[in-house]
Amino acid sequence: MCEERKRKMDIHIQLADMKNIDSCIDILQNSDLGRAYFSDYEKAANMLTYAVEQKNVYVALDENEKCLGFIYYMTNGVFGSYPYLHIVAVKEEYRNYGIGKQLMKFFEDNASDSSSAKYFLTVDDFNPGAKILYENLGYKCVGELPDFYKNGINCYLMMKRRG
Repeated sequence: MCEERKRKMDIHIQLADMKNIDSCIDILQNSDLGRAYFSDYEKAANMLTYAVEQKNVYVALDENEKCLGFIYYMTNGVFGSYPYLHIVAVKEEYRNYGIGKQLMKFFEDNASDSSSAKYFLTVDDFNPGAKILYENLGYKCVGELPDFYKNGINCYLMMKRRG
């Protein structure tokens, strides 16, 4: 079983549309991030609906078009100039199959034109596994934001330089 979980899962990533909203909400609400910030269904639905309408959400689909995860980013989300990764989430039973890494690669390959030299994201102190993943992908912590999104939760601002 451990060996099986280490293999990379074949997925394709495409722009999300409204038919993906319910799957994305479910994935989000069953993550630590979702439990901390989006436990209210309406709040999660409103946020994701807006993001999908803005064409800022991409879904990871298996060969049967089942949504296994998603990524939400803004191409000019930091200082109006640099890509900002808002959310990456993978369905719980599909974690550790490389889907998160594939979504991150998609973000870096597609979130900016060649003139952008930096990528940004935030990660919360309750999610050390994600912080380690981002560090392994070349992101560096460039600041700590105490109580940034919610009192009692510290957030780390991370950046990666292109190249």
